[in-house]
Amino acid sequence: MAFYKDERLALFIDGANLYSSARALGLEIDFRKLLKEFQGRGRLLRANYYTALVESDEYSPIRPLVDWLTYNGFNVIKKAAREYTDRDGRKRFRGNMDVELAVDMLETAAHVDHIVLFSGNGDFRRLVEQVKARGVRVSVVSTNVSSPAMVSDDLRREADAFIELEDIAELIARPRREVGDDVPEDEDD
Repeated sequence: MAFYKDERLALFIDGANLYSSARALGLEIDFRKLLKEFQGRGRLLRANYYTALVESDEYSPIRPLVDWLTYNGFNVIKKAAREYTDRDGRKRFRGNMDVELAVDMLETAAHVDHIVLFSGNGDFRRLVEQVKARGVRVSVVSTNVSSPAMVSDDLRREADAFIELEDIAELIARPRREVGDDVPEDEDD
């Protein structure tokens, strides 16, 4: 990864996409480590995290993460997920943050030298092209080694640099637990 200590840096994290990519690799992202890692790579001006929340639930598993991120250096951009009924009559939720992320990235491009996009969504290819046209370097973080790959070939090729999530797992994820790590040992042995 080519980073320069004096460059102005911004992170754009597609929360759902990063979660899916990390899960495909068996990783759990440690956002404290992630923030610290990129603070050490340049002058981090902004770390945006995008997510849709189900507002009707009393408890949402993502709510503690969103609260933690909000109080620990991340700018969390969220909106309510929309409820719909699928063909089988099941209640489902849909929440897409692509437009919010794209608008914010284009606006931020005037103030930074390098943007790191944590997403493999091919819909962002044109966005990356436009940000680069404004003189900003763009690195994309996702995974190409999972099965299936979680990054669009078009997005990967458009980026100035592609960072394989598996390659930086030690830097930004919790240690992987081996099978049996959470089984207490028998004290009678």
